[in-house]
Amino acid sequence: MGKLLIKNGTIIDVENGVSFVGAIEVEGNTIKRIVKQDEELPEVPETIDVKGNYIIPGLIDMHCHINEGFAPHFVASGVTTVRNTAGNVLLLHNLIQKPDYAPTPRVYTSDRMIDGPPGQWGGTSYGNFVTDDPEEAREEVRRQAEVGAKFIKLYGWIKKEVMEAAADEAKMIGLELAIDLINSKELTALDAAKAGVTWFEHASGFAQEIYKGWNPLVDQVEWSHINWEEPDQAKVKELCEKMLTYNVKICPTMVLFDQAMSFPNIWSPNNKVIESIEKKKHPVEYWKSHEEIIGVIKESNAVINTLTKAIAKTYYDMGGTVVAGTDTPALMYTYPGMALHRELEIFVEIGFTEIEALQAATVNAAKSINLEDIGTIQEGKIADLVILNKNPLENIKHTQDINLIVKGGKVYNQNEILRSIPSDEDVDRLMQAFMEKWEAEHVN
Repeated sequence: MGKLLIKNGTIIDVENGVSFVGAIEVEGNTIKRIVKQDEELPEVPETIDVKGNYIIPGLIDMHCHINEGFAPHFVASGVTTVRNTAGNVLLLHNLIQKPDYAPTPRVYTSDRMIDGPPGQWGGTSYGNFVTDDPEEAREEVRRQAEVGAKFIKLYGWIKKEVMEAAADEAKMIGLELAIDLINSKELTALDAAKAGVTWFEHASGFAQEIYKGWNPLVDQVEWSHINWEEPDQAKVKELCEKMLTYNVKICPTMVLFDQAMSFPNIWSPNNKVIESIEKKKHPVEYWKSHEEIIGVIKESNAVINTLTKAIAKTYYDMGGTVVAGTDTPALMYTYPGMALHRELEIFVEIGFTEIEALQAATVNAAKSINLEDIGTIQEGKIADLVILNKNPLENIKHTQDINLIVKGGKVYNQNEILRSIPSDEDVDRLMQAFMEKWEAEHVN
């Protein structure tokens, strides 16, 4: 990578909430210098004039499940880093090893999730590990650390003593734990926080703590006296105060529930990224299969939808860490990359300012997982930038109006990135090769 100068753009300093016209000098994959408007510009062979445009850091989706088949869609949407919450480190090896400037996102990932029997996604496989044995959980945590997991993901049917053992082992290794308690029958968010779990995906487990005895699998008629559309704010605040003492972090993934509850009137703006996604076999066939059970999906998510929003805003207002994620490609039309823009819209709809929403997908997201070289536009940081046609501080929807993307110092337009998307057949072959190798090594 050579040298690059991006001049005359309005640079948005997401950390301090200010913006100014200036230039960004890039050398290799790194921001070498921020040049203010009244300073002399360096002579650089490749110069891009972005007068009238706005520059933000590359966005970070803090909860997704990435696949090589739609990985470029993230970058085409301005999402240059993703936090992959459960899957398989070895399956993602090719993506993880890509150079900084590749048109696929940087991947910060866990390995397979650790669940309790019988396993919400079935028995032990390449994507989940099912056990009720605390020592087996410890061994699995150690194995995941060895293969390169950046954090450990627990799932909602895990037993309390198994969760505590995994948390203890992860703490000794220096890895954070995340948990999804949406369908938990026994554990609550407070139980997990006390055990040492740091990350609460979907703000899950809060409902089980606020309404003891409730979970999505019990007879909901018994709980019909609760107005789920208007959460008990006093109870939400009381629990958030307790959770704050454990310094937990929340990724609410509100777009996940919003798309399901809005169906068939889903958020689906007309743009080239979504047009490209809709041509893919996966995840479109997966989404369409869920249309057949949309009634069940809506019923199970009705409780979570409004409560999650109340938790996210309350916890943030108390000073807690709340970041932006999507759970792409889960449930209904959580478009890879683009869904994060809808998540930012929802942040603003529930009372965050535009800059606060941006921070949830940039500086605050990066800080929450100690990625010190991304998340802001500063000298010495990796040159991940999104150049927008309109000001996102005036309207958060303007994050969707993308002119150019800079990934690890390389400039792309959306069409260039979308041309790099592998075919469904190539993705199927990669998956088949992985599965053959996995089964040969792990299936007796």
